[in-house]
Order: sequence, then C-alpha cells, then structure tokens
Amino acid sequence: MSSNAKLSPSSQRFDNAPCGYLVFDDSGNILETNSRLREWLGKSASELSTLHMIHVFSGGSRIVYETSIAPLLSLKGVVEGASLDLLSKDGGKIPVILSAETSGTGSTRATTLVFLLADARRKFEHDLATARAEAEAQLSITQREGELREQFVAILGHDLRNPLASISSAVRMLSREPLSDRGSEIIKLTQGSVQRMSRLIDNVLDFARNRLGGGIELNLSDGAKLEAEIRQVVDELLSAQPDREILIDISKMATVKCDVPRVGQLLSNLLGNALIYGDPKQAIHVGLGTSPDGEVELSVRNGGEPIPPSAMGRLFDPFVRSTNHSDRMGLGLGLYIASEIAKAHGGTLNVHSNEEWTKFTLRIPQERAES
Repeated sequence: MSSNAKLSPSSQRFDNAPCGYLVFDDSGNILETNSRLREWLGKSASELSTLHMIHVFSGGSRIVYETSIAPLLSLKGVVEGASLDLLSKDGGKIPVILSAETSGTGSTRATTLVFLLADARRKFEHDLATARAEAEAQLSITQREGELREQFVAILGHDLRNPLASISSAVRMLSREPLSDRGSEIIKLTQGSVQRMSRLIDNVLDFARNRLGGGIELNLSDGAKLEAEIRQVVDELLSAQPDREILIDISKMATVKCDVPRVGQLLSNLLGNALIYGDPKQAIHVGLGTSPDGEVELSVRNGGEPIPPSAMGRLFDPFVRSTNHSDRMGLGLGLYIASEIAKAHGGTLNVHSNEEWTKFTLRIPQERAES
C-alpha cells in the first residue's frame, strides 16, 4: 500500500491498528504492510516492497521461521502464538508474537502475518520465572532450617530429661529431711518448677515429633488406672501450689480404651493453664464421666476473666499465649499438645468461656473407646 494513497476510514483503522500487519505472496515478496509495522521497523512501504519477507526477522528468527513456521503453514495453513524477533532499521531486535494464515493456491497464494509486541510479556514471564525460582529456593531453605530446628528441639528436649530427673529426685529426698519453714517453702517452689519444666519438655518433644511426622504416639489400655492418674496429676500440681483448691468429681463410667499417661498429660496442661489464668480465689473443678450421648468426658473448669473472642480462633495453635494476663510463662504449646492428644484418641477438645467461668472439655467417642 502506498504511503501517499488516500485511505478510507476502515483502511485508516487497519493502518493504525495496535498490531503489525504484513502480506506476502507465494514467492515471499511483500505485498502489503500497515503503518504500525513500518513504524516498528523504521522502514517505508517502498523500502519494504523491495525486500523478501524473511528479512523483516532477525537472524535467529529467520532460522526458526524457515525450519518451523513455514513448514507448519504449508501443512496446516495457520500458525498461532509463535515467539520471534523482528529486525529494526538500526539493527535492534523487536520481540513479537506471530500469528499467520495462508490462503489461495499457486500464484494466488498469499500469507498474512500479524505481529503483537511481546517485550512486556517476555519481561513478565522472565520476572515470573525468576520469582518462582527464588520462592522455591527460599522454601527449600526454610524447610531445611525447619527440619534442623525441630530435630534440634527433639534432641535438646530428650537431653534435658536426665538432669531434670536428678533435680526431682534430690528435691524429694530433701523434702523428707527436717527443714525450716523457709526451707520447706523453697522445696515447694522447686517442686513447682520441676513440674512445670517437665510439662514443657513433654510438650516440646511432642511438638517436634508431631511436626517431624511422628504424630502423637498412643499406648492404649482399658483405662482402669485413669482415675488414679487424674488424682495423681491433681496432687502433683497442688503440692507446688497448696493454697489453691482443685475439686474432683468422678462419676461411674464404662471402661474406656485410652492412653492413660497421655490423658494425664492433657489434664496437666489444662490444669496448668487454669492455675495461671483462673481466679486464684475460686476453686478449679475437674470432672470425669460419661456424657448423655455416651462419650467419655473429662473437663476442667475455672473462674476468672473470659477468654477474649479474638483469641478463640487461635487458642489451640502452637506458640499462642494469652495477652490479657501478666504471667507470660510457658511456650504456648500446652493447649496445642492437649488438642493433638484429643485428636489422636479420635476425640475432641472444646472450650466454652463466659463472664463466670471457662471450661475445657475432652470427649472421646465410645466407638473409639471400645475399639
């Protein structure tokens, strides 16, 4: 098309379309181009009319066109979405996406090429590939660090047991000796610290084991010693805080298959939580029995401030601690481990909190208990 020819409105829209347009005959002679393509190439219509169509491409793209695109056009008559480079007058490369279609036969055969600029798309694809590679590398590093950290925690927790057992044994031996009032008070404080440290170690080990894929291990029994376990847990906690009151209500219940020490660990975590956050002037209630629908039910209820609604959704997440209490002891693993113990038993651990009391309830279904 002559650049001096007067264009109709439809021809003007074609000439200024946001894409390049080129038509060549069966011999590769350029028959028609639009002004958009001529602008990209920096060449006039007359200059292009003297060229073979292959010369609008860069050297590498010429090879791709002749070895891949031309055969496809001959075979199928159409090609869509090929990525090539045009060659501008100053020798620069212009990234484009090519679509082509051939019509007619013999001397009337003509091929139409449509080009869309692809530099933005290529940059986007490059940035996307780079970001994906960086994200995968960071994820791999994070996973390795997490595995090492959890293995370290597991080893550390295991190695802490021996010295703690020695301290506990020494405290028990000293408690049998004649002591002053000050000495007795120190023994009670030390016993409380030993109990708290023991719970922390158990929770850390269980957390590390759970994260490393081991899960919460259970050693099921008929639960005959469950009542004795509950009373022992309560006695141990009261020995360190004799000024607190814990009331136990155990009703007649069917034999339940459970891991008694694990249920004791769950109760210890719940009671430790109640002793920290509950009203010290009110008694803590521990209940064990059978719910109306036949589930084994263990509950811990304490008075005091209610759990904020904003905290309810993350209460059983690891490393979550209350922000409305001045005592920030612990790692925030107690309720998480308790909930995992409940899940391992096929049960649930729920909480209800209002202005008067907060109650945690473990329920183990009878089908699990009888299995």
